[in-house]
Parts: sequence; structure tokens; C-alpha cells
Amino acid sequence: MASTKKSRRYWLFKSEPESYSFAQLTKDGRTFWHGVRNYQARNLLRDEIQVGDGVLFYHSNADPMAIVGIAKVGKAGYPDPTAFDPKSDYYDGKSDPQNPTWFLVDIEPVGAMREPLTRDQLKQVPELANMVLLQRGSRLSVQPVTPDEWRTILKLGGQKESW
Repeated sequence: MASTKKSRRYWLFKSEPESYSFAQLTKDGRTFWHGVRNYQARNLLRDEIQVGDGVLFYHSNADPMAIVGIAKVGKAGYPDPTAFDPKSDYYDGKSDPQNPTWFLVDIEPVGAMREPLTRDQLKQVPELANMVLLQRGSRLSVQPVTPDEWRTILKLGGQKESW
């Protein structure tokens, strides 16, 4: 009988370090990845990202922009409660709790990169030439990463995939 277990997949999540940094995730031990208000990214959070998947934590809108750590998904997609909270910056009055529009996942830290891997450094690595992050106009806050890209980045960052 064939196994229905999906193999681990890999993602890159962007966060502005002033909003939520990898250091804060490490301190917190776990967080819910809320506030995503892009339908393509929402679909990934809702339908594709699963417990155990690997996450590259990317500091965006920073100097320098860089992959700073590794996290893993601790809980698969569920409705984003900030969409229903009128006091939240991420409130969406059109989102219905019975048929939610926005979803999130929980992530947990695995480890920091030995040194941040800057966007400029990544652009110099031939194995990463097709990485979504490095494509012109790529703005998604949640994006897929191929297994080969994942392994290349872990090697560059001095990380082992032992979790």
C-alpha cells in the first residue's frame, strides 16, 4: 500500500526585522505567521504548507536584505484571527469566520545562519539562478523554494538539515 505522507517541502517567508525578526522568533520559540493579504501567498498558506516543512526566514526591507535563519512549520494552515479583529492592522471586514478569506501557519525556529546570506550574495550563486526570491518583480511574502535551492542555502549558511 502506497504511503500518503507528503515529503517535506520548502518555503521562504519574508519579514521586515522591525516588525518581526528571526531573533524575536528565537526568543518566542513559536509564532503564527499572520497578516498575509495576498491571494497567491494565502493559497500557499492554506493549501500547500504543511507541518514539518522547512522555512527560510528572510529579512526584507532591511539593509542588507538577507536570509538570516531556518524555521519549520509547527502547525498547518488555519484561519487568520487578525482578519476578524477590528483593532488589528490586518482586519478585513469582508472576511467571514464561517468562510475565512485569510489563513496562517505556525512556525518554530531551527537555527540562525552562521552569517546572514544577503540577496547580493545569493545572486552570485549559479545554483540559485532560478530562485523565486531572485527574480525581477518577485514580491510575494511567502514563496516556494526547491529542494536543491534549500540544500544550497543550508550549505552556504553553515546549517545542517538534522531536524
